[in-house]
Amino acid sequence: MAQEPGSEWHAELRARGFRLTPQRQLVLEAVISLGHATPDEIAEEVRRTASGVNVSTVYRTLELLEELGLVTHTHLGHGAPTYHAADNDDHLHLVCRVCGAIEEMPPDVLDQAVQRIAEDHGFVVDVSHFAIFGTCASCR
Repeated sequence: MAQEPGSEWHAELRARGFRLTPQRQLVLEAVISLGHATPDEIAEEVRRTASGVNVSTVYRTLELLEELGLVTHTHLGHGAPTYHAADNDDHLHLVCRVCGAIEEMPPDVLDQAVQRIAEDHGFVVDVSHFAIFGTCASCR
């Protein structure tokens, strides 16, 4: 799982000429605590502590944190992207269409398909932005 916000992330921000402001810290903490969340959900979580933080600040902060490699996003359907803390493990997402549960899977489960797509089409698949939709075991 992702590391807690702390000295490593603070040092990374400083090395790039940024400070770890209270808003940035709150957004980072919200991303970690929520697991997978849209910018609106992250903003709602941040507002529990700092009611004055608006969604545009959250979007800008998410963009910066993603640029720095601290968070990443994926598209789990139509609408806003879903953000989660960046860890060193690429993964794909299994998304239940019934309850909305999200399960992470190692990307190697798709190795044969990825290899075939590359061979047949010369296309390199980015599995870190990949979501598979279906029905989870609980909802079946």
